[in-house]
Parts: sequence; structure tokens; C-alpha cells
Amino acid sequence: MLRIALALGLALLAAPASAASVDDLAIRSTVQGSGRTIIFIHGWTCDETSWAAQVAAFDDDYRVVTLDLPGHGKSDSPSQDKFSMALFARAVEAVRAEVGADKVVLVGHSMGAAVIRQYALDYPAHVAGLVAVDGPLDMRPLAGFPGANQPLTREVRSTLIDSMFVPATTPELRTQIKAVMLGTADATAAGAGTAMFDPVNQSDRVIDAQALSIYAGNPTWGPDTVSRALLPNWSFEQF
Repeated sequence: MLRIALALGLALLAAPASAASVDDLAIRSTVQGSGRTIIFIHGWTCDETSWAAQVAAFDDDYRVVTLDLPGHGKSDSPSQDKFSMALFARAVEAVRAEVGADKVVLVGHSMGAAVIRQYALDYPAHVAGLVAVDGPLDMRPLAGFPGANQPLTREVRSTLIDSMFVPATTPELRTQIKAVMLGTADATAAGAGTAMFDPVNQSDRVIDAQALSIYAGNPTWGPDTVSRALLPNWSFEQF
């Protein structure tokens, strides 16, 4: 997680698509550029600004959409017990429908990879491809994941975030990322964390879409040939 240089805090300078909602929760999203549509999904306790550098890299050739998942950034929050990967996938679908895209490429970082996986299961007709960045497209290895039920105090969250950096991460970037992640409400941290490891996610349903996983260093969840049974059109790159 967080093994790519995310330029948090940079302005996206784009037109917001603010009409999307799910379960009466307003979902913040931003659209920039034109062309085929890429939707970027942030990770646990992050927000759409995580992708500022990627928006700048792609918006000359693509329509780039970023959003804040429910409970994150400027989107409305459900109650703590209502968080789920299915809720997050429905939020992505609401944004896709709002921007009028048919088929989209979905890029998910960390927990966002689990979100785009759920989206592909629930809305396969709208998926042109999936890109998971340091996150799982096969949730089965996360069953009984150590620490999944650990109380997420601010101290625990701070230590967990520190463990996500690599030695090359600059002090400035660490400060920016921690400010966003620790600024997210405790209820969201707990609710989204519980949703990530919910046994309901341990599905063996097949995703036929083209899928790419990008890993940095030695990932917590790495390439596993067993996953090909669920992802027949899957490839990966490790840096």
C-alpha cells in the first residue's frame, strides 16, 4: 500500500460532477479531460486527491474521473455498520452513470482494488478493464488476515500508515498522506476496515474482464497463480 508517489494535496482543477448519490449519500467526484473514461478509486481512509499526479498524467488523452468513497473526503458518510464493498461499488456506479460513460477502466489502490473487484462482479457490462495498484483482486487470501479486528485507535492507525511507506518516500509526502488518512473519521476507518475483511467478500466468482495488478516491492498480497482461476485474463507487473 502507498508504494507509489501519490501527490496528495495538489488541486485537481476540474469540474465536479456533484449530482451522484447512493443511499441518499452525496458522492463527491471530479472529471477532467476527454476521451475514453478511467475511474480512479482511492484506498482506505484516503480521498480523490490521492490520484492528483495520475490525473495530470492521463487527462490529455482520457476522461479521468476521481471520487471520494462514502465516508471519505467530501462525500457523505453512512453509519459505521453500513460500510461494505457493495456500498462502495454502488457509489462508483452512481458516478459512472452521472458522467454518462458506458464502459470504463477502473483503477483501484489498496482497498480500492477490492472496490473495483466488487464493481466488476456487480456491473460487468460496464467494465472495460481493471487495474489494481498494491491491492487484491482475489479476496480469498485475506480470510482471517492478521490484525483485521484490531481496534483502530489513532496510535494504531498512525503506526499502520507508517508501515505503508518505502524508504524513498519523502518526509513531505509522508506528512501529506498521513494528514489525509488520519483526518478521516474514526467511524470510517473502522467501518471501511471491517468491510474490507468481511467474509462476504470471500467469493470464488470469476471476473472475465482484462485485469492488471501492479505491485511495488514485496507486496502484502502478491501474485498468486491460484488467482488465475478467478481472473482468467489477469496479468501483473512487479517493481
